[in-house]
Amino acid sequence: MSMTSIGDMSQTLLLRSRATDLKQTMSVLMEELSSGRISDPSSRLGGDYSHLIDIDRNLTRLEGYSIAATEANLFASSTQSRLGRLQDISGSLSSNMILATSSSDHTMQASVSQQARANLADAMGILNGEVAGKSLFSGIDTDLAPLESDDLLMSELKTVLTGLTSATDIIQAAEDWFEDPAGFRAAIYRGSTQDLSPIQISSSQHVGLSLRADNSEFRDMLRNMAVVAISSDTDLNISTSAKQDLFQSVSGDILEKNENLTLLSANLGYAEMRIEEAITRNESARTSLEYAKGALLEADPYETATRLENVQFQLEALYSTTVRTSRLSLLAFLQ
Repeated sequence: MSMTSIGDMSQTLLLRSRATDLKQTMSVLMEELSSGRISDPSSRLGGDYSHLIDIDRNLTRLEGYSIAATEANLFASSTQSRLGRLQDISGSLSSNMILATSSSDHTMQASVSQQARANLADAMGILNGEVAGKSLFSGIDTDLAPLESDDLLMSELKTVLTGLTSATDIIQAAEDWFEDPAGFRAAIYRGSTQDLSPIQISSSQHVGLSLRADNSEFRDMLRNMAVVAISSDTDLNISTSAKQDLFQSVSGDILEKNENLTLLSANLGYAEMRIEEAITRNESARTSLEYAKGALLEADPYETATRLENVQFQLEALYSTTVRTSRLSLLAFLQ
């Protein structure tokens, strides 16, 4: 029987190549053991990646919905906070006006007028508010503050009211200017006349968050504040009795219009609830998909550990064989 042998150099190369293969296999198994994922998905999926691709596509889509819903939630909560502040300002002014109406103290009327002037500036500042660099009340023009200055509004309104002396005429002229497209909207409002498009927060849900500073609810509020503020302007020469009538009429209107702000707040609260529900559902769906993906690619820790131990044993045996082979000599062979 013939026997085939290989030379020393070939044997060395063979042992070295085998050692390299075992080291690579051990590195892969250690990575699988630490990450919990198989290194070769094709072997698990049989070459069919369609299910895995579908899961990744859905995860990417859910990530987009999650970002949109989070931004919508921030936008809505910031808007809600500002609506609350507007209600507080308007309610406080109405209460003080009622007190001033029931009193003959001219100083109190002047004080309330000054309060209204300060409230007007605050309210317009609130409506010019932004979050994350986006204006809240400018429609689609989120890069613009929606309102000009309160000083300009007072100046424009003063021009309209000059020469009027009765409370009825003053209130009517102010209403006409705030309603006229060539009045308040042309002179003071600089936001867009287009609402923000509804935001898609899930695969089946959109939410609208469009409140503009030129909405009737805000125009009514600003009008009432401006009329009370301008009533103390000496250039208009409004009589004490006319101021009394004006305060009485406007105080009731502020209370009535404040209910409209409450309705806006309630509608926005419903939108916030829908956004939070969508965030919860999206997160639940993402968790389920990640679990399914993990099940497809998960490495069995017991099997992996067993294979790793076996490879380590083979590598140790190979090193032992290599050492013994390197110690061989002609004298040892002859002995």
